[in-house]
Amino acid sequence: MNENSYDVVIVGGGPAGLSGALALARSRRSVLVIDAGEPRNAPAAHAHNYLGREGVPPRELLAIGRDEVASYGGEIVQGTVTSVERAGRGFRVEPAGGSPVEARRLLVTTGLVDELPDVPGLAERWGKDVLHCPYCHGWEVRDQAIGVLATGPMAVHQVKLFRQLSDDVTLFVHTAPAPSQDERELLGRRGVKIVEGEVAGVEVQDDRLTGVRLASGEVVPRQALVVSPRFTARSGLLASLGLKPVDMEVNGHVVASHIPSEMGGVTEIPGVYVAGNVTDPMAQVIGSASAGLMAGARINADLVEEDFADAR
Repeated sequence: MNENSYDVVIVGGGPAGLSGALALARSRRSVLVIDAGEPRNAPAAHAHNYLGREGVPPRELLAIGRDEVASYGGEIVQGTVTSVERAGRGFRVEPAGGSPVEARRLLVTTGLVDELPDVPGLAERWGKDVLHCPYCHGWEVRDQAIGVLATGPMAVHQVKLFRQLSDDVTLFVHTAPAPSQDERELLGRRGVKIVEGEVAGVEVQDDRLTGVRLASGEVVPRQALVVSPRFTARSGLLASLGLKPVDMEVNGHVVASHIPSEMGGVTEIPGVYVAGNVTDPMAQVIGSASAGLMAGARINADLVEEDFADAR
């Protein structure tokens, strides 16, 4: 191979991409990771449920991972990829503003985009006191006044999960269908309040969420607001290879898109693998890292078989 050729090019340097790169580099594979430097969890102060690294700042975790990959000879560059195309048995990868490189295999770990409900102020508080996951942020808002913004079929489920963390939980019906009588009675037995009417925005004071403002002008005091983003796969790069995202639905409501894959990140395109949130929208940081490791191992096994076949 020449200096612009690698066993594997990995697009995306989050937990999935770096874990895949680490496994491959430790298997003496030449690996190039191209990362845009825009991690999904950048707004969050800390990452949680990552055994051995509980509470680590997200960018610190990535810095540690990059150092580990580099210590085994893996290469990491910051940038984006403009196109990928089939070239012989492998792929030609075009980085923005750089020279094209060749790869025998391709691992895409580009993650997803959180599309928030269209309510003014949510984006500015995202990852702080506007959140969605009780396992990622629940402990940090325990015993606080928590609101749940209903925009789809997961609202009541979210209420139940966050009620485990606080006695003061309010469901804002907003644009979702009104809860059924059974749901109202169920939530009422656990002290959950239900507020009718559309939400128009949030109130913030001293860089803290203080309330939820209704279209009527009423402000309901809250310290945290739970929302349901639409998880949209960052899959544009894969379209030219014939891989298109598929919608995930809950009760007829689209909640996410993803690139389908089999165990080890195998896709329907030979030589193309995926890992992390681009294929599993619900994966947390540790799950994405695990998926990256499995994809790296699967890719190495695939290359081993090719190497032995070529040796004949």
